[in-house]
Amino acid sequence: MKLQISNLSKTYSNGVKALDNLNLEIGAGMFGLLGPNGAGKSSLMRTIATLQKPDSGNITFDGINVLDDQIALRKVLGYLPQEFGVYPSMSAEQLLDYFARLKGISSAKDRKAIIKEVLEVTNLYDVRTKNVSGYSGGMKQRFGIAQLLLNNPKLIIVDEPTAGLDPAERSRFLNVLREIGTNHTVIFSTHIVADVKEICTEVAVLNGGKILMHNTPTEAVKTLENQIWTKIITREELENYEKEFNVISSNYNQDNTLNIRVFSNEQPNETFIKTAPQLEDVYFVALKNDL
Repeated sequence: MKLQISNLSKTYSNGVKALDNLNLEIGAGMFGLLGPNGAGKSSLMRTIATLQKPDSGNITFDGINVLDDQIALRKVLGYLPQEFGVYPSMSAEQLLDYFARLKGISSAKDRKAIIKEVLEVTNLYDVRTKNVSGYSGGMKQRFGIAQLLLNNPKLIIVDEPTAGLDPAERSRFLNVLREIGTNHTVIFSTHIVADVKEICTEVAVLNGGKILMHNTPTEAVKTLENQIWTKIITREELENYEKEFNVISSNYNQDNTLNIRVFSNEQPNETFIKTAPQLEDVYFVALKNDL
């Protein structure tokens, strides 16, 4: 079960090149697609999901030529877009029964069984009789996963699913994705590095419609061993340090000083301390090298 993307390009009518001769191979499990806003993530997700056509290139999944046989792909696809509309005043059970009918599950017994299963997987069974329109943001996202699981898809795409969720809702949603990722090919598109670090077995960084890095999180971090250096500076010093050193990120301490992280093959000077690299460093180095 493999998704193969070859030489994929897409330029919109306003001249924006969203995908630039992109090549990517994704196997079973949780795949994290990282990139800033405007990197081309949603364009790639929509193209894979057959919601838009590329200008050129090829996509195959599990023997299906996606661009030539969109119906075949849609039969095995589950897609949760970044925004997926407003729900009517129906309970989760009623709405899932409606979606199951649309997906061709004609047997009432079969529908009841699969609805119970997807509600349990998404931790919504206890609130199955409540109207989905009254669900919290995190519950609606989990309901989105429940409805896409009805036809047991082989390929699942989720686009920026944790944006706007509070920490507790985010944790519940990631737990759901972690569970379903063991039996499906799941593409998890996000700009939040911590989400990918928690649940993904593979990760790629996308920017400007191009793949800048593709590896496992562990191996990606290893590539930066002995190359990340930190130092605490004042806010006023930041601009000068950014001019002199390859500063990839900075964050505030409680006393309003800054902890900067620098990418360098050797110690920038004796005031810097070598530190263990993190997946966030991989992400920022990839973006910085792309400038």
